[in-house]
This record gives sequence, structure tokens and C-alpha cells, in this order.
Amino acid sequence: MQRGQLEHLLAFVAVGQEGSFTKAAGKLGVSQSALSHTIKELEERLGVRLLTRTTRNVSATAAGERLLQHIAPRFEEIFAELKAVAEFREKPAGTIRISATEFAIDTILVPKLSKLLKRYPDIKVETIVDYGLTDIVTQRYDAGVRSGEQVAKDMIAVRIGPDMRMAVVGAPSYFKDRTEPQKPRDLLDHNCIKLRLPSGAFYAWEFEKGGRELKARVEGQLTCNTTAQMLNAALAGLGLAYVPEGLAEHHLGRHRLKRVLRDWCLPFSGYHLWYPSRRQSSAAFALVVEALRYRQSD
Repeated sequence: MQRGQLEHLLAFVAVGQEGSFTKAAGKLGVSQSALSHTIKELEERLGVRLLTRTTRNVSATAAGERLLQHIAPRFEEIFAELKAVAEFREKPAGTIRISATEFAIDTILVPKLSKLLKRYPDIKVETIVDYGLTDIVTQRYDAGVRSGEQVAKDMIAVRIGPDMRMAVVGAPSYFKDRTEPQKPRDLLDHNCIKLRLPSGAFYAWEFEKGGRELKARVEGQLTCNTTAQMLNAALAGLGLAYVPEGLAEHHLGRHRLKRVLRDWCLPFSGYHLWYPSRRQSSAAFALVVEALRYRQSD
């Protein structure tokens, strides 16, 4: 590799990922003009245009997109390896970013990580509430939390919680003048509280009985984007909510909520921590994984 070419490639990756010379310059700590000059030198050296510039944004050409797809992951692997080597010291350190649902964060991540974070003050964990199937690699998360059925085949999955069940619940006041649903199709006659995913789509309520699986596209007046909001709306008598059983059990025990379609909500594989198989584990990440790992005694 010619001298300086590595720096040129790093600059190109930064611009390609950010889609902006301004943002990339800020990330690299250089001036915008210097960065533009660096990219121009790289394009002249390769004899091909890598980026198309407009007054509003920057996009990769076909050649640029090919180069970006092939070298960006390799730079990430190199930096991850360097980070792992740097953390071979007495006190593990670093920031671990994890995307998960609000319920998983509240009931699993926070309780299980509390002792670890107190013991290792140089380890930092950032949790991001996410109800979509986010690509953790492109979004630069270290790991994500999903149910077992949702984990991609090319990912490492570590079980962090027991099997789960969903629950369809409503307040006693909601059922006062309504007939309880006996089958999922009966939900068409009910005011259901919908969950909008980050993609913009609505979450379909999933049911199973006697080997038969189905997804119900419910309708209702209220739409939320977290299960905690849905639960609060159900408690207020605004409709039926489809939430994790553990989220509702406190209110079910105190008869603030009533459960329906119980025999249609079967157990399913619980939460798993998942991350790319090629990820080089730092000391801090390895400790986080072990702290979250599910054991029968949990």
C-alpha cells in the first residue's frame, strides 16, 4: 500500500458512511476543505470517481459503493481488534451499546448489570429502546436483544431470559358492556390499542393454538410506540392491549386488568442477546455477556 493511502481510505469511509463532508470532517477532526482535497487525491490515484457531490448531500458511485462495502467492515474489524488489545489491562473498560425493548431493559438488562457496573466503574453500558428489527451492525450497536425466533442465522445468540408469553388484557371497565373475545378473530369487534414500529408498520398480534399460528391485524382508536404506553392505556379502559405477560401480571393480580385469549398465547423462546459472529470480544463485552447469560437458577 502506498504511503498515505490508508489515511485516504479512512477518510473515504467516513464520508461514505456519514453521507456528508461536514459530518465526516467533524468526526475525523479535520477541515472540510482538507477532507475534500484528500478524497480528490484518492480518486485521482485510483483513476475513478468514488463520490457524487451535490449542494445538499454526497452519495457513492457504483465504484465507491463497492469499495465502501468491502473495506468498511475490515476497518471495523481492525479497530475492534485494536480496542480489544488495548483493554488487556487490570480493569476492563469501554462503552457497550445495546438495543432492546423497554421491557427487556427494565426486567433483564438493568437488574442483571447492576452488580457488574458497581464492580467495574470503567465499564459503561448504553441501552437504546428499539421495537424494530434494527441492523445492529450498520447502526453500530455492540449487541441487540430479541426473542429467540427473531435472531438472524449469522449471529451469535446468548439466552438471557426464560421463555415468555404475551397477554391480551383490558380493564374491568372496558369489559363492562362488551363480550369477551373467545378467538383472535373476535378482536375485530374490539377497540385494540395498536403498536407502531419504527418502520411505520403496525405490529401484528401473534397467536397459536393446536399447531395453528396466525397474526391478527387489529384496529382501534389509540396507537402507541411502546408497550408501557399500551399498558397504561389499557389500565385507563381505552381498549385491549397485547403486552408481555410479566408487564401485566402485577395489575392482573390486583384485578386492575382482566386477561382474555389466554389459551391462544403460548410460551415462546425468551430474550436473547445477539451480536455478529465476527465480533472480537473485548474484556468489557465478555463480562457483560456473562452477566446477562440466563441460568436455570435465575
